[in-house]
This record gives sequence, C-alpha cells and structure tokens, in this order.
Amino acid sequence: MISWSDFEKIEMRVGTILQAETFAEARKPAYKLQIDFGEPKGVLCSSAQVTVHYSVEDLKGKQVIAVVNFPPKRIAGFESECLVLGLYDENNDVVLLQPERNIPNGCRVG
Repeated sequence: MISWSDFEKIEMRVGTILQAETFAEARKPAYKLQIDFGEPKGVLCSSAQVTVHYSVEDLKGKQVIAVVNFPPKRIAGFESECLVLGLYDENNDVVLLQPERNIPNGCRVG
C-alpha cells in the first residue's frame, strides 16, 4: 500500500499529441510523440509502443494522460520526457488512457 502523499508525488496530466512519427531506431515498434501539456509543462516528447491500435494519423490531436515528473529516459538516442499511460488488451497491446471528453491541456489527474 502507498500513502496519499506517495500518490500526490505522481504528476499525471492531460496533453494533446501535436506530432507523431515512426520510431525506426526503437527495438520494439514505437512512435515518437510531441505532446502539449499546456502550462506549466509545455511540450514534452515521449516514445510510445502503441503501433498496433493507432497509426501516426490517428494520434495527431488525440488527448492522452501521461506521467510528467519522471526524469527523462534515453531510448535509442531519443530523449523521452514523459510516460504516456495505457492499458494492455487481451493480446498485450497498449490502448491509450484518455479523458472521456476534451479537457484543457495541463489539467492534473488526482
């Protein structure tokens, strides 16, 4: 069990995907994403293994929820600055976690 104060340390925010491109250098199929989290975070980059359920075209303009206070992680020469959240389906492929309706970028989950 974690405490409420532990949960509060995890900064999950809503952002809109501005750009998505194939991440050819990744070991597993993935996309490079640029996501606008509004103020105070701005635009952050992420690598996301969501190629089964989403195309590059599907992702542009889609809102997602991500953890934005992890330290950046280097993946195949790319700096991933946030962790986009998703759920694994019955085939272990990722389905993005999204707000039910349009929410202003930067809104915090909690």
